[in-house]
Amino acid sequence: MLGFVLQRGRFCVTGAFRDLTLTGNTRWFSALIVLIAVHSVGLFLLSTFTVITLEESPFPWLASILGGLIFGFSMVLAGGCATGTYYRAGEGLVGSWFALIFYALVAAIMKTGPGAELTTGLRSITVDSGTLQSSTGLSPWVFVVVLVAVAIAVAVHHQRKLSAPMATLPPRKTGIAHLLAEKRWNPFATAVVIGVIATIAWPLSAATGRNSGLGITTPSANLAGYLTTGDAALVDWGVMLVIGILIGSFIAAKAAGEFRIRIPDQDAVIKSILGGIGMGVGAAIAGGCTVGNAMVSTAQFEFQGWTATFFMIVGAGVAVKTTIRSRQQPASAPVAESRTV
Repeated sequence: MLGFVLQRGRFCVTGAFRDLTLTGNTRWFSALIVLIAVHSVGLFLLSTFTVITLEESPFPWLASILGGLIFGFSMVLAGGCATGTYYRAGEGLVGSWFALIFYALVAAIMKTGPGAELTTGLRSITVDSGTLQSSTGLSPWVFVVVLVAVAIAVAVHHQRKLSAPMATLPPRKTGIAHLLAEKRWNPFATAVVIGVIATIAWPLSAATGRNSGLGITTPSANLAGYLTTGDAALVDWGVMLVIGILIGSFIAAKAAGEFRIRIPDQDAVIKSILGGIGMGVGAAIAGGCTVGNAMVSTAQFEFQGWTATFFMIVGAGVAVKTTIRSRQQPASAPVAESRTV
């Protein structure tokens, strides 16, 4: 389900963070806020009714900052965040295959291999209060209400812009087939669906003994570990999740006619590999990627999630400024006539 929705909704946090610096567009970042709000409501409802147990840990402030910066910079090089890389790999983008392989391999190295000591050392530098509610003594529902209010405000603001009619090609499919495999998905509707899936993930994962929700980095590292060691104990709910994302995105891409093997040039391959390596390092140190930190940890109002997410934005901004050239036309150049197809 997650892979299908990510591919059809074109939901990638890299684009959201990149747009903040490159164009100043906040639409996809606002959609992320909506996702976090929906997930937060679901998460604390499950916790209130004791369906799941939320565990609190100290705040690894230094690791969150360093890991967030490294991951944010690297995901721009790779051309996608963790989930974006997975669903683009399912679409047939060979560059994303390279990024995904090195992301999973390096995450395993940093979490359980030669780099584990560095990761553990950085993450051992902590402060005791790990969440907003524990540090303030307030109910988490206070923060949930504030977050939901912000999400509604930004969604309404951007939805007014999206409500303008757009020129589109005549539909080739009808009914549910048109909706699922052809119609352009609204970013905020996509965010709501992902937030619901993220909520459902908790009890499904807990039922297998894994007390956690969506996660990409540790499952990817475990998948790499299983493929290199054959240790079947590493194959848990999280590993099945990331495999499912690949399968779901492939199904969505095939249904929409968007699956195509696309081979990048040499420079793109090198960027994808370097980006994948950096993503593995950054996510391991930060304790999560744009899913574990920017979607899950933030929904629990953990300082780690919000701090890592902020520095991912900073890292992405630095990458945009240093690696992406402006393609704007000179002021004196004639403006091409726009045409509606």
